[in-house]
Amino acid sequence: MIQEYQLRVLPELAANEQQLKAYVAREKGVNIKSINAIRILKRSIDARQRTIFVNLKIRTYINEVPQDDEYTRTIYNKVDGKKQAIVVGAGPGGLFAALKLIELGIKPIVVERGKNVRERKKDIALISREHIVNSESNYSFGEGGAGAYSDGKLYTRSKKRGNTEKILNVFCQHGASTSILIDAHPHIGTDKLPRVIENMRNTILECGGEVYFETRMDALIIKDNEIKGIETNTGQTFLGPVILATGHSARDVYRWLKTNNVAIEAKGIAVGVRLEHPQQLIDRIQYHNRDGRGSFLPAAEYSFVTQVDGRGVYSFCMCPGGFVVPAASGPEQVVVNGMSPSNRGSRWSNSGMVVEIHPEDFPEYAQFGELSLLHFQEDLERQCWLQGGMKQTAPAQRMVDFTRKKLGNDLPESSYSPGLIASPLHFWLPSFISDRLSKGFQQFGKMSHGFLTNEAVLIGVETRTSSPVRIIRDSETLQHITVRGLFPCGEGAGYAGGIVSAGIDGERCAESLAEYLK
Repeated sequence: MIQEYQLRVLPELAANEQQLKAYVAREKGVNIKSINAIRILKRSIDARQRTIFVNLKIRTYINEVPQDDEYTRTIYNKVDGKKQAIVVGAGPGGLFAALKLIELGIKPIVVERGKNVRERKKDIALISREHIVNSESNYSFGEGGAGAYSDGKLYTRSKKRGNTEKILNVFCQHGASTSILIDAHPHIGTDKLPRVIENMRNTILECGGEVYFETRMDALIIKDNEIKGIETNTGQTFLGPVILATGHSARDVYRWLKTNNVAIEAKGIAVGVRLEHPQQLIDRIQYHNRDGRGSFLPAAEYSFVTQVDGRGVYSFCMCPGGFVVPAASGPEQVVVNGMSPSNRGSRWSNSGMVVEIHPEDFPEYAQFGELSLLHFQEDLERQCWLQGGMKQTAPAQRMVDFTRKKLGNDLPESSYSPGLIASPLHFWLPSFISDRLSKGFQQFGKMSHGFLTNEAVLIGVETRTSSPVRIIRDSETLQHITVRGLFPCGEGAGYAGGIVSAGIDGERCAESLAEYLK
């Protein structure tokens, strides 16, 4: 017999299978000797009260041995000799689009401007060690996209967009821990995700797809408002309809589209800083315990959101037990992001703390039309680079000092490996952003006692929360509104926000492309 139960238990009990069996036997009136196995289906932490509980949904195998797999496999057949389609970009949108094309019997040609996920790691190391940014291989460009080396969080609110469980199962099929199917906030980790990405690439190749690294799309081939293929920097031309999944930092793509009258529009983004606390402090605050999280709880997370003067101020991409990393994708830029290894074991936590902005909020950039907020991003990133000494050193300020508009010369120890330099962020950040951040921090400090502290440091700047441009597509067919055979996809096209939602959008674009080929 197989029974499923909902349990609410203490963390130490949830962490011990034998104790969990004994608890189920006692609470449900089952002979403990008849329980052959317990499988956790869902797990979340309830830290709203002083006593912390873990909510579990479990499957209990009574006088039975588990026969079912922990995840659902997708069958990928050979596509040699089939019709082909081009996927530009090997981030989550592009990878899941390519795998879905294989499912649908279409041969994907994946073109990625950056290096493969392993080689890419060497260029990322140079950013911290020598302050050298390779404009084609960095935290944004390369196999795996921006998520590969910036955390690998899989939490999404995009439940209505598509099958989130399918995306998670495909990750498991390619080597991710099945814990991502269980946890309320699933996470692979930057140390584990590269291997999973390699396995996804190998599936594409084994099925007859093609993958080209260090191959940048320089132009779309358009004839009579229909895509015929792409031209690349290597001189190669690839023919077929195109899924355009180039990510939120491919600014050259946006400029090409605008120059060649492919319809795009400016969209709102969120801009701010990375806020870094000692992880032990966040554990004490979130778990209501002066001793922190203890032995049975994970590194604590937080989420804050409020409205300040008509704009949202909120935490973004929270990385418990993580690091702040340099995420510039070109010269004369300082951009920061966050990541966590799978064990979330560092001494720090960080999150983006950002302010919602709309194109009309900065009328001085209106002259750039659809690229207005792209130019705003570039100017702010260059200002940050100047403040940091014209290298990848990041300007920073203690949290309370920022709210009091005070510059302190000393800074706390930080995970940001290129180094910090004390800087008056309250002074040189646009007041539209700094004033709202300051008021937001004061509100968050009232919501969570101890959060507003000079033990925390603001690190500038966080500008790459999403694309500043939307490539306009039809809501039903997902094709571009005027160019047939072009399927704008994922974060870079303005239709996703994170790994899972980008993967979902990639699958949807592949399905629409298959209909187009019919």
